[in-house]
Amino acid sequence: MGVKVRKYENSDLASMIEIWNEVVEDGVAFPQEDLLDKNSGSGFFSSQTYCGVAVDCESGKILGLYILHPNNVGRCGHICNASFAVLKSERGRHIGERLVSDCLEKGRESGFKILQFNAVVASNIHARHLYERLGFVKLGTIPNGFRMKDGSYEDICPYYHIL
Repeated sequence: MGVKVRKYENSDLASMIEIWNEVVEDGVAFPQEDLLDKNSGSGFFSSQTYCGVAVDCESGKILGLYILHPNNVGRCGHICNASFAVLKSERGRHIGERLVSDCLEKGRESGFKILQFNAVVASNIHARHLYERLGFVKLGTIPNGFRMKDGSYEDICPYYHIL
């Protein structure tokens, strides 16, 4: 099955909201706790610098997404940040790799110089291995930087990639 990554369209929003909320509800990767609905989701995704979606070429089903936006302002405005989400049922098919690779390209095209991840949860081994394979550099570890859904705390690892 072929997968392509493209810019999101308004017709993708319901699927994007579903995928985003699946990760938020899991409570082990995204810092957000509030779920998106039709209105908040539309505003959220439209406010990003860029949103990409991974689409099954045969069915047109949205399999994953990413958001790209500034990580800071002013003198640090050249640094961007991104978040990635893949449907739980589609994980392990290298969709995340396609999304991250596209994000690196779109970050450069958008004029950013660095892509920084502030809070990759230490136990998110698949994501960490992917980032390291794609050339991201781990900056260290922040002990107990992420509150898991169950209330326990997990270390986080910031990463960056020169664009």
